[in-house]
Amino acid sequence: MQHLKSFSLKSLTLLAVLILCSVSVGLANDSHDSEKDKSFNAKEMIMHHIKDAHDWHFFDLPNEDGTSTPVSLPLPVILIYEGQLDVFMSSEFHHGHSPVTKGNRTYVLHHGKIYVGDVDGHLEMDEHHHPTNAKPIDISITKNVAAMLISVILLVALFAAAAKSYNTNTKAPKGLAGFLEPLVLFVRDEIAKPNISGDQYKKFLPFLLTVFFFIWINNLMGLIPVLAPNLTGNIAVTFVLAVFTLLITNFSGNKYYWKHILIPPVPWWLYPIMIPVEIIGMFTKPFALMIRLFANITAGHILILSLVSLIFIFKSVSMSAMSIPFMVFMNTLELLVAALQAYIFTLLSALFIGMATEEHH
Repeated sequence: MQHLKSFSLKSLTLLAVLILCSVSVGLANDSHDSEKDKSFNAKEMIMHHIKDAHDWHFFDLPNEDGTSTPVSLPLPVILIYEGQLDVFMSSEFHHGHSPVTKGNRTYVLHHGKIYVGDVDGHLEMDEHHHPTNAKPIDISITKNVAAMLISVILLVALFAAAAKSYNTNTKAPKGLAGFLEPLVLFVRDEIAKPNISGDQYKKFLPFLLTVFFFIWINNLMGLIPVLAPNLTGNIAVTFVLAVFTLLITNFSGNKYYWKHILIPPVPWWLYPIMIPVEIIGMFTKPFALMIRLFANITAGHILILSLVSLIFIFKSVSMSAMSIPFMVFMNTLELLVAALQAYIFTLLSALFIGMATEEHH
């Protein structure tokens, strides 16, 4: 036990140091052509790290002249404009410093969004310095999409390996299967069964297991130093997950569920009030799922990056004596939050499904 505690402490310390190093290298010169005396902008840095992007940025290498060279993985850019399909790698933008011309179309990357510029790649700005140029239909493989594909491949590989071990091992599961089996049983016995009546839980269990492990593994991936994709902190992702819960709940609802919504058990003169309330409630439940997951994961990323930013805001190495311990604590807490948010989303989804499929007694 003592060795385990020592190993855990060393692991957490190493994690904090890695995060500090990986973020600080990128923060020292956050833009490609920044000057030496440019003040540090914590808000710009934090938003840059939590939002989606067309390349997978790792860190910046400082140059002798005060500029920096971004180190990133280029991703495919897929655009449709005026019926024309254009596919190229994001590296052609040179981190937003060069327009890309395809035929008679010139694309410009501006603050993470792609616009159609003139021949020279210039954009027209309004009084608020927002581009007024047309946007192509963007179906690119962005950082979040790439992270999602990696997590799906990882999940398929993990469960395929576990399933293979069950076919070859007739004894008690061990190794990867021994790790995954208690989690699967936990979702079945502590989430699905108590909330979905009878044997109906069996047909919803695949969805609940998929949601639980998808959210959990992406939450953990978001804590990896340098990589740190903010997939579950993207409201578009949480929106789609919530829509799945909404559709499954309502398409699985029995006649008693719809009767409770359309003919609520109240005096008839309250129908004009209660029926709209019940219909709105159908959408507020998954909406709460969407916002809860998005807000908690994004808040954790922002808080950790804010603690790192203190060192650069005060321009003092001594500030790290305060920020690093807090960062270690927050990363430890985020490990708990990663599992907790997956549990809460799955639990509430099972609860909503159970309410829609419960038989009348």
